[in-house]
Amino acid sequence: MRIEVVRTGGFAGIPRTATLDTATHPDGPHLAALADKILAAPSSRHPTVPDGFTYTITAGPHTIRCADPHLTPAQRELIEAALGEGA
Repeated sequence: MRIEVVRTGGFAGIPRTATLDTATHPDGPHLAALADKILAAPSSRHPTVPDGFTYTITAGPHTIRCADPHLTPAQRELIEAALGEGA
């Protein structure tokens, strides 16, 4: 499974994109399960905060959008794994 995470917003407003391939990633099965859980959950809209980050997570044909500070633990874990830093 190919998972793409795009982070936008923040103070500088510079977008950052990262892609994971679960077939070759050491934690691939776990990350694929996280992505399935995230994409299967009903989408909820929360207001964004000034200078907060917004994330777009895409796996296959499915895409969700989420934002700080309203990330679920699964969303946060997947984002951190993809971007290689704290979300």
